[in-house]
Amino acid sequence: MGEPNDWPRKVVLFSGHMIDGLGRERPRFPPDKEPIAANAIAAALADLSAGPRDLGICGGACGGDLLFAEAALARSAPLELYIPFDEPTFLEGSVDFAGGDWRARFLKAKARAALHVLPLERGPTPAGADPYERNNLWMLEAASRFGPDRIDFVCLWNGERGDGPGGAQHMMEEVRKAGGRALWLDTTKLWR
Repeated sequence: MGEPNDWPRKVVLFSGHMIDGLGRERPRFPPDKEPIAANAIAAALADLSAGPRDLGICGGACGGDLLFAEAALARSAPLELYIPFDEPTFLEGSVDFAGGDWRARFLKAKARAALHVLPLERGPTPAGADPYERNNLWMLEAASRFGPDRIDFVCLWNGERGDGPGGAQHMMEEVRKAGGRALWLDTTKLWR
């Protein structure tokens, strides 16, 4: 029995830092580094030959997620966005805080993607569980539905522990545990 003809050739899964909000004490992804990150993500997708026969999967936060979404859509790759909260809560906590045109960019990407909302599709996050880690695992599960050998993971990350659970480090650890291929865009090198 073969694979269905509508399966993607490959799935490009993404996780990465959000853009820094105003007044972030220890800069991690300063807004002036956005063009560098956008170019690195676009180059990673070009290196993977991502296109219309592939699938992009990411969150929808300002910064890395939306830069990846824009780059995937620019290459005509179908896109799935996964968010851990209802849309208004997500926008407030993961998009709007950075100012700029991030909300408009989220809405533009969402209009061309399949949006998956964790509490609507999987129910509320159980007590003691972290919604961001749960969302990461959900994205990895979604990417794995076509077989783990089809996954390429692109990660925009500084290599350090994040501000809280469920960030790029968590996704990198989970992809490595699952035996996936990872392309690490190390921001400590990119920002030089």
